[in-house]
Amino acid sequence: SLYFLPRSDGVAVQAIIYYVSGFISVRALNYLAIDLNDGMEEKQHIAIFTTASLPWMTGTAVNPLFRASYLAKDGEKKVTLVIPWLSMKDQEYLYPNKITFNLPSEQEKYVREWLEERTGFKSRDITEIIPDEEADIVVLEEPEHLTWYHHGKRWKAKFRFVIGVVHTNYLEYVRREKNGRLQAFFLKYINSWVVNIYCHKVIRLSAATQELPRSVICNVHGVNPKFLEIGMTKKDQQQLGNKVFPKDAYYIGKMVWSKGYKELLKLLRDHQKELKELEVDLFGSGEDSGQIQEAAKKLELVVRVHPGRDHADPLFHDYKVFLNPSTTDVVCTTTAEALAMGKIVVCADHPSNDFFKQFPNCRTFEDGDGFVKATCKALTDEPAPLTDAQRYELSWEAATERFLRAAELDNVPARRLKKTPSKLFGSTSLNLSRNLEDASALVHFVGTALLSSQPDEEQCKELGLDVPARKHGFTFGKRGTSG
Repeated sequence: SLYFLPRSDGVAVQAIIYYVSGFISVRALNYLAIDLNDGMEEKQHIAIFTTASLPWMTGTAVNPLFRASYLAKDGEKKVTLVIPWLSMKDQEYLYPNKITFNLPSEQEKYVREWLEERTGFKSRDITEIIPDEEADIVVLEEPEHLTWYHHGKRWKAKFRFVIGVVHTNYLEYVRREKNGRLQAFFLKYINSWVVNIYCHKVIRLSAATQELPRSVICNVHGVNPKFLEIGMTKKDQQQLGNKVFPKDAYYIGKMVWSKGYKELLKLLRDHQKELKELEVDLFGSGEDSGQIQEAAKKLELVVRVHPGRDHADPLFHDYKVFLNPSTTDVVCTTTAEALAMGKIVVCADHPSNDFFKQFPNCRTFEDGDGFVKATCKALTDEPAPLTDAQRYELSWEAATERFLRAAELDNVPARRLKKTPSKLFGSTSLNLSRNLEDASALVHFVGTALLSSQPDEEQCKELGLDVPARKHGFTFGKRGTSG
């Protein structure tokens, strides 16, 4: 099935369904499900929809991939992962290091190898087309993003239970734009409206996200196992009495001002005298790279700017301190990775960092003076080796347990919802007082219908689909559903 995912960066992406272990693209209506087990017993089937995919190393590409893999690991659940397929032009714009794919099968191979290299386990590939009556549980990674322009069958009509996982603090990003406060005001209510229409349950990764209907706060993310392995190696070296962190401080992140660079460079500029012995390396690539390099050159401190690299690269292993003053994150992946590698993290006393405060190597600050004190102390201290319990808390095994508890999947009613007619809004009632949610969904559908798009000829050929006939205007006819 096809579903068009509008991106906030202006790249309209087309969703193609891949499975977490086999990443087999769907060539039919409905969606592709992969059964990880040989048995045919009744199991919960979880479909995970997200808005990004490797090789774009962003949180909404990496974290849903790990979530799907670890949910499927024990063989008790069927899991389907749905990721976007981009046209060649959009791949060239978005993917790093000039990586592109001519066919979905090439991307399938890339993502599968990336995952297997990091998790160390494989799964079988068994596929079947799942009709509407077998649609069970769906996870919407970034539910507000996936529902802003949704024009498939309603999520609640297609699936028995709909869970949203909120990754991004969109309001904070919008506030930093021109007329940001006004835009954020409207966006806040639009997000609440669409999430209320389409989700039964919402999991917010931290209190840094906006309040949403039927939501709970729980960090359901873990770290790539490779980072925990690096941390174990460092712990072993520490126990031998070796100096294992000879380098000072660094920061890594997409090189745009809103990703913490504005806060970090301001702190370094305002406290150059107190931090005169500090040397900092910045790693990242992005549209603001030039401006950030120029700002760094104006400082009296030694601040070196480098292109972006994989955080697991051996280059980063010897740094002792990770500086991250960002307040736009929800739960910062690189902060978790730095802690897993055994480093000291200096971060803002902010709701996005609440989860990390349980770790002794996390040092928070409230203002500039606090930043100076925390940084100077971190440079003189030796990081405390992680205990087994602390390492586990950062793992995807623990994150998966937290997800299952927060989602309350054991409490999902066993009885399936009545199968809805094939029409997108067959259940819509004209009596608004009897079915306000259906009425809201219809208003949302009509209000944004002109903004939706059909796959172009190139995308259809890449996915092996029939090229759609040209139509004028729009109708309420059935289109490729969201799953």
